[in-house]
Amino acid sequence: MDPGLFALLIVAAVFAGWVDAVVGGGGLIQLPALLVAFPTAPPALMLGTNKLASVFGTTTSAITYARKIKLDHRLLWPTVGLALVGSGGGAVAALAVSAGALKPIIIAVLLAVLVLVVAKPQLGLEPQPRLRTPLRGAAVILVCGVAIAFYDGIIGPGTGIFLSVAFTTIIGLDYVTAAAHTKVVNAATNFGALVVFGLQGNIWWILGATLGLGCMAGAWFGARTAMARGTRFVRVVLVVVVLALLARLSWDVWNA
Repeated sequence: MDPGLFALLIVAAVFAGWVDAVVGGGGLIQLPALLVAFPTAPPALMLGTNKLASVFGTTTSAITYARKIKLDHRLLWPTVGLALVGSGGGAVAALAVSAGALKPIIIAVLLAVLVLVVAKPQLGLEPQPRLRTPLRGAAVILVCGVAIAFYDGIIGPGTGIFLSVAFTTIIGLDYVTAAAHTKVVNAATNFGALVVFGLQGNIWWILGATLGLGCMAGAWFGARTAMARGTRFVRVVLVVVVLALLARLSWDVWNA
């Protein structure tokens, strides 16, 4: 591989790890970088390689957050269990379902997320304990562990954003605490999809592991940045990343 191209992939991995740790959406950076670097490679191979690198990053950020933020384990572990299965199912479906067919739906959902975050400027800035009911807890487990996990396996970019918004809107976590829970679930969705891609032979292991080291560095710094800067900083990054993801997906649909 050309050394300059390899260096750019490492830089993209570090930045993707940082963005993913703060608010999610690292796949918006890393996956397109892989597709540009290897334009003739099968998309499933790039998805699998991206997942391997992402596992390094999400696991690092999850551990970094968990050392400082108290996690709700009764809520988290059922979600993680479902997420492993849900993302694996999505990875299986990735070979049969066109990602292009899903992109208009994803754009609509992202627009709804953007409107919600902008229209409710206090959302996620402070915890809302009144929302922590058993019914809402079950809802967030199903939404994150099944629907969003399946999406992560079948296409991926933006998963962390959807998880974060689910944790803030459904059970009222603040953005930083939501990020901590999100990274644990996201690590599970990445791993579940990774197993399927690995069994299919759709991973470049050496490249994925190398990029994973970059993701780890970015994720460690990103998690520490989010905890140090607080919820308002995370909200700003969330809006920026949603806008970037909307622009990227809209471009893909327009040029399809």
